[in-house]
Amino acid sequence: MSSAVEASMYNSIQAILRQTASSCNKGMLRWTLHKKVETHPSNSVSLVRVLVKELEKVERLDYKMHVIPLLHTLNYVIIQSGHIPCNLFQRVYECFKRLLTLPEPYCTIALRYMRSIKMEQITPGALYQRRVIAEQSLRNKHFPQQEKVFVFADPAVFSGPLWKAVRADLVLASTQSDTLARRVLLHTLQAGLVKACHGPILTQALEDLGEDVEQYFQEVVLAVEQSIENGEAGRDQYQTRLQHIYSDILTSANQDPKAHGSLSNTPLPSPEIHFHLWTNEEELWNELVNFTLNVSTSERNSLYQEEEEEDVSKRVSLLSVDSGIEKDLSDMEEREQRNPFTRSRSPCFRGRMKPEDKMALVQENIKGPTSSTPLPKDEGNHTARIVMMGDDRVLGRLAKAYHSIRKREAKHIILTKRVNLQIYYIPVTDEPIVNSPEGTSQVGDRLSLASFLGRVDPWYESNINSLGAMIPKLAGMQSSHSRSSEPNHFLVDVLSYYLRCGLQPVHFTLYSVKISVSGQTGSPVDEVFVSHLDAEFPEFKTLRENLRQERSSRRRTRKTHGTCGAVVSVNYIKVSLSKQEVVQGMSVMTCGVVISATSPNETEGLDFLTVNFDSTNPRCCTEIRTQNIKIRILEDKTFTVCLDKDCRRKYTHVQSIEISPCLDPGYCLQTSSKSKFSVGEEREAGLSKYMCKILPLPINTFTGINH
Repeated sequence: MSSAVEASMYNSIQAILRQTASSCNKGMLRWTLHKKVETHPSNSVSLVRVLVKELEKVERLDYKMHVIPLLHTLNYVIIQSGHIPCNLFQRVYECFKRLLTLPEPYCTIALRYMRSIKMEQITPGALYQRRVIAEQSLRNKHFPQQEKVFVFADPAVFSGPLWKAVRADLVLASTQSDTLARRVLLHTLQAGLVKACHGPILTQALEDLGEDVEQYFQEVVLAVEQSIENGEAGRDQYQTRLQHIYSDILTSANQDPKAHGSLSNTPLPSPEIHFHLWTNEEELWNELVNFTLNVSTSERNSLYQEEEEEDVSKRVSLLSVDSGIEKDLSDMEEREQRNPFTRSRSPCFRGRMKPEDKMALVQENIKGPTSSTPLPKDEGNHTARIVMMGDDRVLGRLAKAYHSIRKREAKHIILTKRVNLQIYYIPVTDEPIVNSPEGTSQVGDRLSLASFLGRVDPWYESNINSLGAMIPKLAGMQSSHSRSSEPNHFLVDVLSYYLRCGLQPVHFTLYSVKISVSGQTGSPVDEVFVSHLDAEFPEFKTLRENLRQERSSRRRTRKTHGTCGAVVSVNYIKVSLSKQEVVQGMSVMTCGVVISATSPNETEGLDFLTVNFDSTNPRCCTEIRTQNIKIRILEDKTFTVCLDKDCRRKYTHVQSIEISPCLDPGYCLQTSSKSKFSVGEEREAGLSKYMCKILPLPINTFTGINH
């Protein structure tokens, strides 16, 4: 029987590994495999054995493209499993240990999972218990970690029926906390006691306990946390405590405390998901503050009011009626008694940030794009997992909101010391996706960032990009089923897998753009974009469309009639391998400019912009690669600017734009305090040398990029 199961598991694994090179049934094979283990937990040992053999074969044959799928699949199966034999656990651990010699990101992922497996080997049931407690926010005294998942869908993509269908699939009926506590108890006791535990009898005993199950839940949490703290030296004590708790539960339920037999199934519950149609830009900030501070709406408004009053107190100067000399204070008190409406000195406001708050911002900056291991935080008991659903437009809105959050944190620390922010992206578009004869899906023009993520991470392409192609079909699928049918768990299962295994970030550089509008006095408009900027001259819109059609059909009209475009001045710093800044300038006659931050070549990084001019003159069609560019019109005309292909972020009557990498407010805070006292040329000193100047937008994937 075991050999037949292993043969079936082997065939499933081979099918999954083959799918990385094709698009057939993307994502479905992995989901089906994990469902088999969830339905039949006894198959988990056979699957782990097959996965270890495949990893050992990959190590011998140097098939690195198979390492990531095998690592994530193996770790996920171990979390779901009720029991893994000690000798098999040791074999998995040794295999992961040998993978540490591989380059990034393989060694980083192997190290993370190796630590988890070692903890599970010493304290069986720890991974499952910690995962459920954090994701479901189960109250306890010994493991305070809490996580919350926020899904924000772009209303430009999610119509009414689609929004309702996705919400119905994601926001499933929440499980009661006492039911979750019983499930944690059942899984931990079975994982720790194995053959000395009778699953069905224990399940019934936990049901009979009612509210008294809370006491035993707290005892099991304490036993697990103390075992993790004690390490291998506390393994025997852990087994003894679990046996004692097991006997007490059965005795309280009038069952035989020495009963042992078969084990019961304890599937890993999906995390609690909060789904939002992202219509208000402030909603992301509000949800993060509510989760982090656990405050009510009125208290949050009070917090905002305090911030506004502090800002006002910086600007408003009140008249001081005292001289500041101690002997004059008595005279001032007499004047106040005669005239109670006389203004007095206001309480001193400390404009400078506290050193510990400033250090928190510095740590957040240092750990950002250069390290995958988070630095210790003072109160890091919260993890907010932000999932964006949409196309390039929703990531553009996210970039703007993320920059706004960092600016707020630089003024007043609220989130940085208390929450670990993880960002995920599920690409969904309202554009049709065409299947090519080769079997690959041709994504729309608004999924350039998703295409890049799929190229650098094939496992993301197989599981997440393929999921995005299926989501628009949910509305039709749900309408064809009766209302009494159970919700489809495929979407929430894949999202749960992504949240738990997608921990390697790809950092997209954010770009700041200063937009000067005709007739507007004061400073230019400050904006942020992440993927795309399009500049168009309304007078030459038809000419530009004709040029694009000619370019797509690979033909060019030799003769042009009339004006060929507007003349613009272009000044930019050329990107070179030597990192030397070469300032160049030119004048171009063009009818449009396209600036893109993503490259069609997966081997190239994300640290430069590609600038293309739409022009009838072939000499003006050269491609520019830069990070800093300024475009200014030289005629009595204006142009329109659209950011991240989002018509909601369009500016008209623009005279000039100036683009540069967006600086991290945390870095600006560190350097601004030095610039006040520096004389002559400024040099980076202290922690500034180790900080990243540019603010990146981290999107979690399964592989990530060693940026």
